[in-house]
Amino acid sequence: AVKSLSSFEYQISSENGDLRLLKEFLAEKKSFMLSLFENTNLLEHDTFTDMLWALFHIADELESRDNLNALPESDLEHLSGDIKRACQLLFIEWVYYMKHLKKEYPFLFSLAVRKSPFNENRSVIIR
Repeated sequence: AVKSLSSFEYQISSENGDLRLLKEFLAEKKSFMLSLFENTNLLEHDTFTDMLWALFHIADELESRDNLNALPESDLEHLSGDIKRACQLLFIEWVYYMKHLKKEYPFLFSLAVRKSPFNENRSVIIR
């Protein structure tokens, strides 16, 4: 799964989403993300740290712009690249997290799989 996610060609465009909502969401989560940087155990995981930095970079890029509705095409392309990078790293970390849960906490893994954002038929109800 990690190999597939690493080589996948993500089709993400900053023009198709609401950059203002993304900016607000990341700003809302900023203190939580900062607290993750304080955890030395998490910082030892290079891929996780790379993902955090990618998310912080997007937050900083969006915070640095006054009007997200009037950006030139070049800026939108730049933001799309930043979002693609963060999504790819986030998806890969999710796979690593699921692998960890499956091995160490199968009861948590079961619920996480049923709630997976990648499962179109997700349901917490066991069938």
